[in-house]
Amino acid sequence: MNRRKFVRNTAISALGVTMIAPLEVLAESGVTHLESEDLSTTVIADAAYGLHFLAIGDWGRNGEYLQLEVAKQMGQWAASHPNNFVISVGDNFYPKGVVSEHDPLLNFSFENVYTAHSLQCDWYPILGNHDYGSDPDAQIRYSKVSRRWNMPARYYSKEVSLGTGNDKVLFVFIDTQPIIYEMKEQEPEKQMEWMRQTLKQASANVKWKVVVGHHPHYTVGPRIKNYDTLAIRKALAPVFEECKVDVYLAGHDHSLQHLKPEGQTHLFISGAGSELTPVTSGVNYSRFEASENGYMYFSVNAKQLNMKAVNYKGSVLYETTLTK
Repeated sequence: MNRRKFVRNTAISALGVTMIAPLEVLAESGVTHLESEDLSTTVIADAAYGLHFLAIGDWGRNGEYLQLEVAKQMGQWAASHPNNFVISVGDNFYPKGVVSEHDPLLNFSFENVYTAHSLQCDWYPILGNHDYGSDPDAQIRYSKVSRRWNMPARYYSKEVSLGTGNDKVLFVFIDTQPIIYEMKEQEPEKQMEWMRQTLKQASANVKWKVVVGHHPHYTVGPRIKNYDTLAIRKALAPVFEECKVDVYLAGHDHSLQHLKPEGQTHLFISGAGSELTPVTSGVNYSRFEASENGYMYFSVNAKQLNMKAVNYKGSVLYETTLTK
């Protein structure tokens, strides 16, 4: 026997003597049934709130203008905080949307940017004005290509459970571009009536009504008195009051804002996913404004809706809680 075989066999014999007892103990302990999730770092449940989601808008710039940094921070946040889904408030692909459901921008600006495991959840997008530059319906068709992109139509609604009992949140996702510019081929009057009836006919279990649209009806960004802001205000403000809408979630101005004009509805603008635009301080209906890259994180139960504005470094710039 050569020296190498002698050393190997000697080592194996020695290991055999020392391992027999531990192996016997393991064998007597029974069979385990560990799943992959059991071996991964788990997010601690939030007992105070049953529903959590992220909201971001105006992001699709191939990773530029800190889009990559915001995406990375979103992934880190969702890895350590409960999160059910992501809402995108439009202008998903600059400068002119996508030409088909196979457009390379879908990879360059979305799939290859929001890569964190924690962001491989359902995304619920709407269209922005830039998404109208090519084929808006391509983003609807992309829902059949991507495992996480969920956009069944240009406007749609969804009731989401609050986790306990039968309490729910009603989300009404709208397409504001044809409403502002009276695009007759898109039948904006039909959409407005659909929105009104959907809000009015919400089930008795709905505790919060949230409308998601791209254009805000108020802002302290550059578009304070812009045509689109005034036009969408004229169209939506009466419906919000009539149907008792709690929150309007929008983008368009590239900043983070919490506004409370007269009436019931709170306006949250989360349009800081990439390139920024300035904000004006001191406007009487503004509770918070920041021209800083980031996103919003919402936590909801039957009585409270909490919002945190988080920047790309992970700092909470602002936090507020709405109560019923």
